[in-house]
This record gives sequence, structure tokens and C-alpha cells, in this order.
Amino acid sequence: MRIHFIAIGGSAMHNLALALHDTGHHVTGSDDQILEPSRGRLHAAGLLPSHDGWFPDSISNELDAIILGMHARPDNPELLRAQELGIAVQSYPEFLFNATAEQERIVIGGSHGKTTITSMVLHVLRKLDQPVNYMVGAQLEGFDRMVLLNPDLNRAIFEGDEYLSSPIDRRPKFFWYRPHFAILTGIAWDHINVFASEEIYLDQFRQFIETLAPNATLIWCQDDPTLATLMQEAHRPDVKLIPYQTPPHSPKESGTMEVSWPDGSTMTTGLVGSHNIQNVAGARALTSALGISATDFDRCIADFTGASRRLEPLHSHSTFHAFRDFAHAPSKVKATVTGVKASYPKRPLTAFFELHTFSSLNRDFLPTYLDALASADHAIIYYDPDVLKHKKMPALESDFVSACFGEHASLEVIVSKKELQNRWNQVPQTNHTLLMMSSGWFAGLTMVFD
Repeated sequence: MRIHFIAIGGSAMHNLALALHDTGHHVTGSDDQILEPSRGRLHAAGLLPSHDGWFPDSISNELDAIILGMHARPDNPELLRAQELGIAVQSYPEFLFNATAEQERIVIGGSHGKTTITSMVLHVLRKLDQPVNYMVGAQLEGFDRMVLLNPDLNRAIFEGDEYLSSPIDRRPKFFWYRPHFAILTGIAWDHINVFASEEIYLDQFRQFIETLAPNATLIWCQDDPTLATLMQEAHRPDVKLIPYQTPPHSPKESGTMEVSWPDGSTMTTGLVGSHNIQNVAGARALTSALGISATDFDRCIADFTGASRRLEPLHSHSTFHAFRDFAHAPSKVKATVTGVKASYPKRPLTAFFELHTFSSLNRDFLPTYLDALASADHAIIYYDPDVLKHKKMPALESDFVSACFGEHASLEVIVSKKELQNRWNQVPQTNHTLLMMSSGWFAGLTMVFD
């Protein structure tokens, strides 16, 4: 097939382009800006566009498919040309569904933990030599791509994002997949720029349940009261509901966690935080539904170290650990900070959090971060005023931002790159724990470790 990507530089989009290129399709694409790591990966595969920008002349009836990314606008010149020619334009979740329409589909959904649980399941299946197609939102150790589409396989696992499918398809991505097996990890209002109220956001998950394949299996976390209410309201008597919850666990001096399962067995993991133990429980319940024994799961998950930027260890020695995490929504930030502090309770914790997403920079949404950083001994909030200008959002005052996070003995708000770098350099690298949370890149700055 001849496949063209409009906005090829996105995380999922460029990985899908690479996956299709790997399987022999003729792939082209365009974007007005392509950053690393997308740029280097596309260049290595010979798929990097020769120039940045949009080129309507690249759109013709010779194309078999056009895949449209969220970075493009509805008035994108290439999109308008495709519509003028009557060429079908797909979002990437629509393409994934069509490519796996005859396969068994598994979807991991929820407001948090999606990437981690998807990564855990893929890790276990790989160790058990059970190959599957997949789409996951982070780079995984042992996997060349974040996407695989092999027509010879009979099972596909997709991370189920509730965000919009494309600029012209305003449905959540996970509406497309119609899974036979699914898991919902929990619900906490996010993406305020699209879902203007908590009720509108919640309704996306109600509708997701309606998209499940006939006689599907849905695993859900009963620790989440919002999700528990949703399960009581669900009108799918054909769907098998399997609840799971966070098992008892305790941190060890070594930084590992000992988990006690309901069947009396125990396991030790190097994962940090109660929220990650909850993720392990979810992955265990899902793989059990897929026919994998608890013994095999526990054995295979023991050496799982996490997905990229999901409590990713940056540096460590006997009295110092540094982590980077993708946390950006209030529930994710609070769970991550609480989990890291619980794992290293005797050391001071310094937590940096970058306000980077539309929601986190929204004046009306910021109060939902109340006490999200409370477990940190030292909390530093960073945001770049230029990002607000770029997003065409009103300016924020440091005092207002600080107040939104609540009373804290040691909380700072930083708005300059130089000050951020200086504050990083002040973090002790003995008898200390460092946590850096952002869905961005902290202005491209890096911390130097001893």
C-alpha cells in the first residue's frame, strides 16, 4: 500500500509509520515540525520529509490511505486537498482497528496507568513467547517500536487513549477498538480543553463500555469509587466484569516492594509506589483472563523495570535515587509523589513538577492540584510563560499557582530556565530522593549527577 501521514512527527504517528514501513508498505509523510526522537528515527528509516511544512501536491489518487494526526489542523492544506479529491482520511486508531479487525483485541484504558499496564502485559507475553500486535505510548526495553502490525498474528493489544482521534474525528481513540478484553484503571478528570466538565469526561468511559465486543471481558479497579459507580450503572449484561484491587504490600530497605497476593503467594518487585503495585494487580488480572497462570505472571514480571518516563530511574547509589515521570494530571502527580516518598520514607524528597499541558496551565483547572505535592519535603513547580503565549492562554501569577497546590512548608514556583537549572544544581545527591514530573522536557535542561 501507498500510505501518507499528515503530521508524521507525533509519537504514535511516527511509530506507526515505521511499523508500516517495516512490513513493506510505501510510506511518506509531512509535518511542520519534527523533534527528537521522532526526527532521528524517521531519518534512519529514510522516512524523514525533505522539508518541514505541508505540501498539497503530495496528495493524489495514487495513495491507498491517508492517516491524519492530531497535530494537524482541520484547515491543513494536505487534508483539504485529500477531501477535494475524495480520498478517505483515517485517524491512526481507525487504521489500527481496520488492520486488526479479524484479530482478538485487548485495550488498556483509564485516566492513569495505561502505558505501564500495557508495557507489563507485553513484557510478560514476550517472555512467554506469545507474540502480539500492539500500540503502546512509550518506548519499551526489548521492543524496537511502539507499534507492531503483523497480519499473521491473531491478537492485538492497544493502549486505549480517551483523547480525540483526529482534528476531524472528535471521538476518543478508544471508541474505535471494540475490544474483546479491556481493563479500566480508574477515572480522574483530564483534558479540560476537550472535556469541559467532569461529567462530560466521565461520559466518555460510559460510552466506551458500550463499544465493547459482544460477550467481552472487562477488568476494572474497585479501588476507584468513580469507576465503581460507573460499573453499577453499566448496561451490558453480556459483558463479564472482573474487579481487582491493590494488594497488601510493604517497601523494603533495599528499595524493593514485597507484594502479598490473595492466594497467599508473595512476589518482590523493584517498582516504586503503591500506584505501581495497583498496576501490577491490574496486569495480573488481565493476563489471567487471557489464560496466563498467576505463577507464570509473577515469574515474568519480576524483572520488569518500567516504561520510558514512567518512574524511570535516572541515577542511583546507596543513599540517592532520581526518577523521571510522565505524571501531569492531579491524580497521577499525587500518586507518584506519595509512592516515591513511601518507598524511601527516611530520606527527604525533592519533587519538581512542570506545568506543561493545556489542563495544567488552565486557571480554572489548577485548583484541582490541591495537595498533589503534599508528600514531598521540597516541592518546586516550574512553568514557562512562553508556553502560555504559544498556547494563547492567559498569563499565570506565581502566587496564584502556589495557592492552588495548598499549604506546604517548602514550595517554590519557578518561571525561568536559569533559575530552574540553579535549583536543580542545589539538590543534594546523598541521603536524598529526587523526582522530576512532566509531560514535557523541562525546557530541554538536563541535570548532571555526581
